[in-house]
Amino acid sequence: MRSYPYPDPGPPDLRTPTRYLLWLASKQKGTLAAAVVLETLLMVAQAVVPFVLGRAIDDGIIAGNTDTLLMWVSVLVALTLAQAFAGMLGHRAAISNWMQAAFKSIRLVGFKITRTGDALPQKLSTGEVVSTAASDATRLGEIFYIAARLAGALASWLVVCGLIALSSPVLALVVLLGVPASCALLLFVVRPLQARQREQRDASGKMTAVGADTVAGLRVLRGIGGEHIFVNRYRERSTDTRDAGIRVAHSLATLEASQVFIAGSFSVIFTWVGATLVLNGDIEPGQLVALFGYSIFLMTPIRTAADGVSHSIRAHVGARKIINVLSVDANVSDKGTAGAPAGPAVLVDSVSSVAVQPGRLTALVSADPRSSADLATRLGRFDDAVLREAVVRWGESALHEVPLDEVRTRIVVSEASPQLFTGSLRSQLDPHGRHSDADILAALEASSALDILDGLEGGLDHEVTERGRGFSGGQRQRLVFARALLTDAETLVLIEPTSAVDAHTESRIAARLGSARGTPGQTTVVVTASPLMLGVMDHVVFLEDGRLSTEGTHQELMSSIPAYRNVVIRSE
Repeated sequence: MRSYPYPDPGPPDLRTPTRYLLWLASKQKGTLAAAVVLETLLMVAQAVVPFVLGRAIDDGIIAGNTDTLLMWVSVLVALTLAQAFAGMLGHRAAISNWMQAAFKSIRLVGFKITRTGDALPQKLSTGEVVSTAASDATRLGEIFYIAARLAGALASWLVVCGLIALSSPVLALVVLLGVPASCALLLFVVRPLQARQREQRDASGKMTAVGADTVAGLRVLRGIGGEHIFVNRYRERSTDTRDAGIRVAHSLATLEASQVFIAGSFSVIFTWVGATLVLNGDIEPGQLVALFGYSIFLMTPIRTAADGVSHSIRAHVGARKIINVLSVDANVSDKGTAGAPAGPAVLVDSVSSVAVQPGRLTALVSADPRSSADLATRLGRFDDAVLREAVVRWGESALHEVPLDEVRTRIVVSEASPQLFTGSLRSQLDPHGRHSDADILAALEASSALDILDGLEGGLDHEVTERGRGFSGGQRQRLVFARALLTDAETLVLIEPTSAVDAHTESRIAARLGSARGTPGQTTVVVTASPLMLGVMDHVVFLEDGRLSTEGTHQELMSSIPAYRNVVIRSE
């Protein structure tokens, strides 16, 4: 059982971005509370410093009282130590909140990607999904970093109002009303920023999608001389993304300038009012120093509020993107209630009227390859909506009503487009670590892939590059074939397993397939029109217009069915 640094967070609240963010917050209440307390202690300590300096000047220096001066200096030292302590631990707690929120979101997206199958790429582009996991989740976590500072800024603003009220109720009222008013003025700059950030995220997702498509099809594009078309498309998307980013930068620059201007203007007004009170004799010089310190400090809550709004916008944009991914429903349900057959059982497809008998090598042949491939995917249960209309029965039960784990364990489909991931070759072939090296080598021999292993310096420990790009198409296909054999599935469905290999290799694979799948009760279904593969099949099913036309052995059909013979001859 794989362990994770944090427990499963459970089902998220996907009704709105705000509810999703609140759900995340509810999953890390402890560190959020710690960060709020520490940031509040930090900013309140900073807010009290001007008050202590003012009292030290008035009661100590001007009054000539050394003991009182030393007392206030000691308080100042204590406040400095408190700031150092709270700042260090508060920053660690804030970063932890950020990383926890980002990790939970990335984990949810990753889990959704692995569970939705074809449903996700049908509704969202690759670029959108990649940018959601790589960028949006991280940006979303920033709101939890700034949240504690916002709480500290609010508390310190109220403390400053109280301290100023001791010297001048008029100035306290100015602070009480002026700080929120200054923050509200920044909203006029923030709203355009929100729209431009959303535009930039959309442009970035489209650019990533084009880049991913280009890289995935690079070999084919080079073969047909079409790479320049995709390069131009990527250049256009990249230009759109750059321009959108520049517009976002303009808004951010305006926001930064507005913060300085508004906070500076408030500080000037506040200091002018305080100086007037000194000239009128309403406050002492030390109090004026304190008031000036307050005016400098109050720029922090204003800037923090502006940062909070900016981070909140990015978090809501990111949360909306994540909700778009997490809201995609899988094409299959894992809540089946029907019982699975106790042992190997016949699979009957209602659309084609094909019945796959257990324990045999069965080939599916069709003049239209899509018909046989569609039948194979129905047998593998990849879309319950299709199976509710085109019912496939597994023994006595409807296949789409059987628990999904039972289906995936006992029926495995190896598709025509082989996929490999990064990691050791051993982990690619035996991801669950259930087989010995001898078993893996036997599977490689059955798939005629031992020569691939001989060419790798690390053998089974060789590190496979992303998508297995270090291997040719034929090599990837043989390795994936070996991986399929190692599943030991009760029913193994192979879609064009030898389409990318040469005739000699295909002949060896065909000759070894029977022994590789020779365990009693094991069923193998092969979608192919290759005569080398068809020659070793126990039974061949020929489809016309997606329905069963005839069935028998390869030799029988070749001698008696002209349409079948034409399909096989064209494939040679």
